[in-house]
Amino acid sequence: MSDFQFRIGHEEIVLRARYEILSIVNDIMVALWFIIGSILFFFESTTTTGTWLFVIGSVQLLIRPVIRLVRRVHIGRVGGQAAETSRDF
Repeated sequence: MSDFQFRIGHEEIVLRARYEILSIVNDIMVALWFIIGSILFFFESTTTTGTWLFVIGSVQLLIRPVIRLVRRVHIGRVGGQAAETSRDF
């Protein structure tokens, strides 16, 4: 029985790590879209492209809470605690 519980705990740790990496990659991409978009605003010829990058970055800001919600549901399904902690992203 304890082996089974350990397996769930290990699976929960793996899931948390995967979702954390996904969240970090998402945050980096958001930052890149906004930085590149900001640079493109310096030139009148690239303002439209910069605006689109801001739109993409804004949509990606919505993805982070979606990642957290999916993670909570997924961890809950494997029998782990879906509660947030101060170490969660």
